[in-house]
Amino acid sequence: MHQATNAAGTADAAPRAASPRVIVIGCGMSGILMGHRLRQAGIESFTILEKAATLGGTWRENTYPGIACDVPSHNYTYTDEPNPGWSMVNSGGAEIQGYLERSAIKHGVLEHVLFNTEVARATWQGDAWSLETRDGRTLVADIVISATGVLHHPAFPDIPGLDDFSGAKFHTARWDHSVNLEGKRVGIIGTGSTAAQIIPALMDQVGRFSIFQRTAQWIFPLQNRPYRESTKRLLQRFPILTRWLYRWHAFWLEELFSKAVVGGGWRHRLLSWKCRRNLAQVKDPVLRRKLTPDYEPGCKRLIFSGTFYEAMQKPNADLVTEAIERIEPRGIVTRDGRLHELDVLILSTGFKADRFMRPMEMVGEGGLKLSDAWREGPSAYRSLAVPKMPNFFMLIGPHSPIGNLSLITIAERQADYIMKCIATIQCRRVAMAPKPAAVARLLADMKQAAARTVWSSGCQSWYLDKNGVPGIYPWAAGRFLREMKL
Repeated sequence: MHQATNAAGTADAAPRAASPRVIVIGCGMSGILMGHRLRQAGIESFTILEKAATLGGTWRENTYPGIACDVPSHNYTYTDEPNPGWSMVNSGGAEIQGYLERSAIKHGVLEHVLFNTEVARATWQGDAWSLETRDGRTLVADIVISATGVLHHPAFPDIPGLDDFSGAKFHTARWDHSVNLEGKRVGIIGTGSTAAQIIPALMDQVGRFSIFQRTAQWIFPLQNRPYRESTKRLLQRFPILTRWLYRWHAFWLEELFSKAVVGGGWRHRLLSWKCRRNLAQVKDPVLRRKLTPDYEPGCKRLIFSGTFYEAMQKPNADLVTEAIERIEPRGIVTRDGRLHELDVLILSTGFKADRFMRPMEMVGEGGLKLSDAWREGPSAYRSLAVPKMPNFFMLIGPHSPIGNLSLITIAERQADYIMKCIATIQCRRVAMAPKPAAVARLLADMKQAAARTVWSSGCQSWYLDKNGVPGIYPWAAGRFLREMKL
């Protein structure tokens, strides 16, 4: 905490009330959590603004077949809200959405939410924030907390003729459940983590499944098993077992996967061996070569699946590695001149992970726009705060360790840190923002650390920007957890 306070570049404005007016933007996993933390601290003078009609964020937006969390269910829970009733080791999206809804109701968060309220602009007025919504309302807050997440702006590919396709077409984050896929010729562009869930879920349903792969992915074998009813009853009866499961899964995330990508050594060798052994189940040598990445496991985001390779070996699977030249009404034309005729086109092309709260416009001290401050890419002090943006904090902001931990674990630690900042704002009657020099030093350290990670071993990914600055935390999870305690 002392580092954040010492890095504060603003200390001349004061909240107008002992209990500050707080606005939280977004009511997904982290927004619900922030509301709960505020209520725990006795702060009821807060409002959560949600652009959609319901809560849930990522789990509301994504409803595609096969959707599940790649973090074990018992680790993807709020620490004070265990769920002994998870149905699977890695539960599906609808089940997680239900968990979030129950949590929001139980902890009294829902009554603080304004739905269908999207923020267009937030301006620092010298002593408070003025927020303008797209429907013309103006709200005032002493403290603004962004809980918008990173997976809510779908990325669409820039392919000639994309709008010319005559069949059904949709992005995975805007799944069209009215489209009947039974026996159809289906094409999917992309082979990332979303596609790796969709492909096994649909392979036995569609007539032919054409998978257009630009880059092969490493797949870590994840066997998603259902929990027996007897196990769930045992966890219900003995809550300590649920807490033990949480810590067990957290241990493996922190000690294996986190350290494997940032520290290398035996952990990375073990991770690599597991991925390569998983790939070896592909019997056809030609198909196996197509599915073999030309970079080290962990350089790009690792995919977890125990069914992907099995699905790719089915007779109706068609892996296309030739580059796409254009899309026409009948399907996709690749550079070898082949027309892949399709009835349905699915875009599994991910999200604009660098958008965060944008397109909302933020104007801080001296009229500084966030878009100008982030011209070279998003940056923040400990992923939480931005220079010249007083009393503004972020959950799951730039450089969060999202590749190393459960997102709920990250958000909880960040929320606790933010609550310490709010306590300082209340007690000392100051406005807080990090100094530019503090952020610059941190980014330099992060760039140096990133050069020693597997992310710099020779691949292109969103983990590193054009200047080599990591978009995610370049150190082991343990360091992040220690820093958030300060």
